[in-house]
Amino acid sequence: MIDVNSLKKGMVLLIDGRLYSVVDYDHMKMGRGGAVMRTKLKDLTTNLIKEITFRSGEKLEEAEVEWKHAQYLYNDGANYYFMLIDNYEQISLSEDEIRDNKYYLLDNLEVDISLYKGKPISLRLPTTVNLKIVETPPNFKGDTVSASLKPAMLETGLNTKVPMFIKKGDIIKVDTRDGSYVARV
Repeated sequence: MIDVNSLKKGMVLLIDGRLYSVVDYDHMKMGRGGAVMRTKLKDLTTNLIKEITFRSGEKLEEAEVEWKHAQYLYNDGANYYFMLIDNYEQISLSEDEIRDNKYYLLDNLEVDISLYKGKPISLRLPTTVNLKIVETPPNFKGDTVSASLKPAMLETGLNTKVPMFIKKGDIIKVDTRDGSYVARV
């Protein structure tokens, strides 16, 4: 059990039998009442964000989560397969468990997988990945004058906005947290 005041981002909590990851927290002192901790928690089974307020001094149960370094191997349409780096054991995650992370998975990409009681519960990607542009409208003379963006489809099926000077076949760096363009590689 941990005190509410010692919460940290990324910590995994067990509340009412469900696993939540701490996304954000804010300690607030009320006028005449006691202090409270406002939190944004991500449900690791539904991937929904929930806002919960705890009273200062409340105790929470921290889930015993183990992080393993793994390498992405392949997908067979329904499942995504990873190999643990330390013992070469294979772990599979369903498309429901992977969610939008599938748009950033390239062969041999190294990721971190969290395990709760031996079962994989979430995936942590590197902050950026390099992806190839497979489809984007062509450039026209004078397009580079303003800082406007155009749509582009990447090799994994991800759609994002890129600057006008990017063309089909270019490799770009993409932020895995929001899918945004970072730089041309």
